[in-house]
Amino acid sequence: MYPFVFLIALCLGIASATIELDQSLDAQWIHWKATHGKQYGMNEGWRKAVWEKNMKMIEQHNREQSQGKHSFTMAMNGFGDMTNEEFRHMMNGLKIEKDEKGKMFKIPFFADIYVPVDRRQTPAVSPGRCASGWAFSATGALEGQMFRKTGKRVSLSVQNLLDCSWPQGNEGCNGGLMSNAFQYVKNNGGLDTEESYPYVARDGPCKYRPEHSAANVTAFENIPQQEEALMMAVANMGPISAAIDASLDTFRFYKEGKHLSM
Repeated sequence: MYPFVFLIALCLGIASATIELDQSLDAQWIHWKATHGKQYGMNEGWRKAVWEKNMKMIEQHNREQSQGKHSFTMAMNGFGDMTNEEFRHMMNGLKIEKDEKGKMFKIPFFADIYVPVDRRQTPAVSPGRCASGWAFSATGALEGQMFRKTGKRVSLSVQNLLDCSWPQGNEGCNGGLMSNAFQYVKNNGGLDTEESYPYVARDGPCKYRPEHSAANVTAFENIPQQEEALMMAVANMGPISAAIDASLDTFRFYKEGKHLSM
């Protein structure tokens, strides 16, 4: 009898515990929820606590930036109610493999650095709640190479890679690798356009149709992990795929400025 009563009392004590929230941020919280279409049930208090922690971290960083301690600013965005662990689980889409596909890029002995060119001409697209950055990187590089060769801008299907490159080792919205994506296009003999195979930010059955293909891959190379090799590859080969570790909160809430290695 007594142990049972003690257990009930213990559970009630845990359930009655409350999360301390900053009421001065209530108006910003309500505005943020409306802006990003957020709705919660029983766990709203927990989500607000996570959001408040992130908001205060951002404000502290920006105060330090104004004092010259940082070279970039941060801002709240739609990921504000997530812990770092949740964000990394959702967005860390790069799957590192020991044995990379493709040959190793060799720096040309007589390599010239071309005049800088701004290649940021295509509209930005959000991957949503899908770890598909690897697919966006792969299609972006292919689109850039196509423009370099033909002078035409064609948007290629990210969704085609998400749905169809599983045999090459990618895992759709659970992550993948750009070299696996290139291998798929090479094996498949083509990649559909974005218009014919639009992005839906979730995995689905492969719906590739060769009549809508707009690109192919005959060969690809891996670049050594060093700045000189990367610089030479971009200068001499054009647009390439690159991956960085963006799991840091400073990347998650990055707004503007130069983000230096930390």
